[in-house]
Amino acid sequence: MELSSYTAVLVQIAVALGIGIAIVGASHIFGQRAKRNALKDSAYECGNEPEGTPHPRFGARFYVVAMLFVLFDIEVVFMIPFAMAYPELVSEKLPIVLPALFFIAVLAVGIFYEVKKDVLNWNFPKSN
Repeated sequence: MELSSYTAVLVQIAVALGIGIAIVGASHIFGQRAKRNALKDSAYECGNEPEGTPHPRFGARFYVVAMLFVLFDIEVVFMIPFAMAYPELVSEKLPIVLPALFFIAVLAVGIFYEVKKDVLNWNFPKSN
């Protein structure tokens, strides 16, 4: 293979790195240079002084459920096009379907484990 066959990929990598470096550089050049203080770091409430306590942090369960959603969303992204693009392979040739079935089996074991550990329970105990 010649180097010219990789030219488009190398140009794309160079452009991506250049854009990233340019954005970080512009942030340092044009970004805030003032010293930090309590007034500037406080929440902006339309010119009014903030009242009360800030909002509580999200629990770790929120992030776990979000990651589970992404995981099963990725499953759909891979499985539906696979089944739609290769219907004759799915119905006739088992060796091609085995990796997809393994992927589904791993996800099924994961969802059963999550249900057993009660990860999807959103009824949080009240804290005093």
